[in-house]
Amino acid sequence: SSGINAEYGEHNHFGIVYHQPYCFIATQVEFVKMASSSVPKIQEVKDVTRIDRIGAHSHIRGLGLDDSLEARPVSQGMVGQAQARRAAGIILHMIREGKIAGRAILIAGQPGTGKTAIAMGMAQALGPETPFTMLSASEIFSLEMSKSEALTQAFRRSIGVRIKEEAEIIEGEVVEIQIDRPAGAGGSSSQAGGTRVGKLTLKTTDMETIYDLGQKMIDALGREKVQSGDVITIDKATGKISKLGRSFARARDYEVMGSSVKFVQCPEGELQKRKEVVHTVSMHEIDVINSRAQGFLALFAGDTGEIKAEVREQINTKVAEWREEGKAEIVPGVLFIDEVHMLDMECFSFLNRALEDDLAPILIMATNRGITTIRGTNYKGPHGLPIDLLDRLLIISTTPYSDKEIHQILKIRCEEEDVEMTEDALSLLTKIGMETSLRYAIHIITSSSLVTAKRKGTEVGVEDIRRVYDLFADIKRSVQYLKEYQSEFLFDETEESNKMIVDA
Repeated sequence: SSGINAEYGEHNHFGIVYHQPYCFIATQVEFVKMASSSVPKIQEVKDVTRIDRIGAHSHIRGLGLDDSLEARPVSQGMVGQAQARRAAGIILHMIREGKIAGRAILIAGQPGTGKTAIAMGMAQALGPETPFTMLSASEIFSLEMSKSEALTQAFRRSIGVRIKEEAEIIEGEVVEIQIDRPAGAGGSSSQAGGTRVGKLTLKTTDMETIYDLGQKMIDALGREKVQSGDVITIDKATGKISKLGRSFARARDYEVMGSSVKFVQCPEGELQKRKEVVHTVSMHEIDVINSRAQGFLALFAGDTGEIKAEVREQINTKVAEWREEGKAEIVPGVLFIDEVHMLDMECFSFLNRALEDDLAPILIMATNRGITTIRGTNYKGPHGLPIDLLDRLLIISTTPYSDKEIHQILKIRCEEEDVEMTEDALSLLTKIGMETSLRYAIHIITSSSLVTAKRKGTEVGVEDIRRVYDLFADIKRSVQYLKEYQSEFLFDETEESNKMIVDA
């Protein structure tokens, strides 16, 4: 058997590579600080079972466009808004090619016309490699930092840096894992005073090799639940194990495997090879690492505080050097600010300046306001935005949904929430959505399914929809109720009540 080349440790076992201090970015990131040995040890984070919650836009999978950027009637959870989706698709195409930066788009339309859904569709279509930051404008005023700093951090989160380096890895299919306990170990290895050792057999289509395993490497294999037939990679510099999937040779094994199991080909050539590794981090993460004494551990603290401009300038200079040397490239991401009319004049002035910066992401904003007062001033502007900022924007308008589109959206939401509904009930729900609002109709779906379960039914019927409609008032009925009983409420400020008080 042959041991791993232990350049970074003290023994010829797999588990020795952890002796070196951990660095957040690869060795090419020269200015990123390493964690000091005096930093308290962080406990290992256990695997947590993923919980999938159904959200307002969890059914959105993309923009629903074809290869010619034409909007399909119903696709990827998107319904209607063909013109707005096509406009968003053109912006998306430019973002992917990285040809534009510092541009701003405004999605404007009535409430409930799918503005946030379009932004979520863009995020899904861009994928995890492109930074996408979502922010509500009101959050700017609740953070314990200046408004300009909060916006700067949001901008920097939306700019990615893709850093390339070559790393030595071991890649192969697991043939066998043998773990031996020391003689006389009645309990765990820690109780016996010894450590477990073992052997790992890996193969490619051309060769097969046996490696000695140390205690830490055995633990890492256990955490990743590696077993025979898995195709894995091992980073020789860090000892990190990545499971790529199951080998196609094991596809016919009579095992209990879920639908999420990924099958891959057995690697070819040598087991040990050099591979180009790409690290994608945001500019904000690099800012935090270099502005705090604890280095990358500050990312887990949550409150990063304000970062000095000098630190950002040094980072910008270093990233520019990497770009010239071909070691890194900038990934312009997207910053989405919802309810942008909630920002004030100071924030709008900052956005005007920030969009002119070389390192600026694509800014997408959404608003449902008409001509209204600009926050922080006595002046009115379209959508609550100043004219000079509006002049920089590409404006995408959304229009109200038709009855057929609302019917299709409600059908998709029923599938997403796993609710069986009769066609008559769905037609009634569509009518309610047209007369009240789409959001109100969507809220009725889950409530009516609970009423159906109460009567031990299997499908939501018309009577269930009517029951829930009587229990929960929409905004029109609520306003009508207030008009009828306004005198019974406290602090009534209508003109009629004020007149009654004066007469009395």
